[in-house]
Amino acid sequence: MTASHTSAPMTRTDGAPVRADELTAVPVRHWGRWIAAATALLSLVGLVGSLAKNPNLHWDVVGHYLFADLIFEGLVTTLWLTAAAMAVGLVLGTLVAVMRLSASPVLYGLSSLFVWLFRGTPLLVQIIFWAYAAALYKHVMIGIPFTTVTFVQFDTNSLLTPSIAALLALGLNEAAYASEIVRAGIQSVDPGQTEAAHSLGMKPALTMRRIVLPQAMRVIIPPMGNETINMLKTTAYVSVIAAHDLMSNIQDVYAQNYQVIPMLVVAALWYLALTTVLSVPQAWLERRYGRGTTRMAQVSPLRRMFVGVTGLLTANRDRKG
Repeated sequence: MTASHTSAPMTRTDGAPVRADELTAVPVRHWGRWIAAATALLSLVGLVGSLAKNPNLHWDVVGHYLFADLIFEGLVTTLWLTAAAMAVGLVLGTLVAVMRLSASPVLYGLSSLFVWLFRGTPLLVQIIFWAYAAALYKHVMIGIPFTTVTFVQFDTNSLLTPSIAALLALGLNEAAYASEIVRAGIQSVDPGQTEAAHSLGMKPALTMRRIVLPQAMRVIIPPMGNETINMLKTTAYVSVIAAHDLMSNIQDVYAQNYQVIPMLVVAALWYLALTTVLSVPQAWLERRYGRGTTRMAQVSPLRRMFVGVTGLLTANRDRKG
């Protein structure tokens, strides 16, 4: 036998019950959050103030070179390398991912070998390898294998310029990582979707293009957006082969004026600005392809922050009122 307990209604001092509209809601005070927020803000203000007053940063040098023509020339190279390398990586990575999911052991073996090779060696080694590929093959020839018949012949040094070598290294390396992202996205789709498409008479290629890949984008977009931002920063590696990107031009400047820290600040400011710009379409794509999954995926970070601050101010005002 169990006893049931009911809460007694709240009453005044005279014994009369308290109406619901007479109750005052007191929000829970999270003192730990306020202390952590105040500590973080004070630390940030102290760091910014220390950097602003530090004479060794030479802000006059930073301001002089921040919008210099040499910097903009490097930015153009950095941006086209990022876009071209991601295009190569995405197209080739999708092809490699489909090959790895193929039932053919030859296609699976070749794609696995590709991923193993380009994902298992450092990107810096790959950049230098493509830049000095002429030491391995002086000429690039197209002809009949195992014969002396040659249709077209190119000089390797003329063909593999620093920019082309950088594009090959970045694009092929990105393809290895993109293939794993795409493969994970494809495998996240319910196999029943493919079976239903095949039952309707759709061919495998059409099923992949019209049914599987659109659903896999929800899984592919977030990491691929991070890969794009990472690619923008990774282009700094091509400075070792003087590809005339942003970092290469920065190094050329501080090699002459010896202002290493100010020039690195210039590079950091531009990389921060570009990654911030790239974060906007990434967040939009994540919300678009995340529709129907979670409510928070449909809210931008800025709106989420604005709603949180507005709610906090409203609660404080209601408490004071």
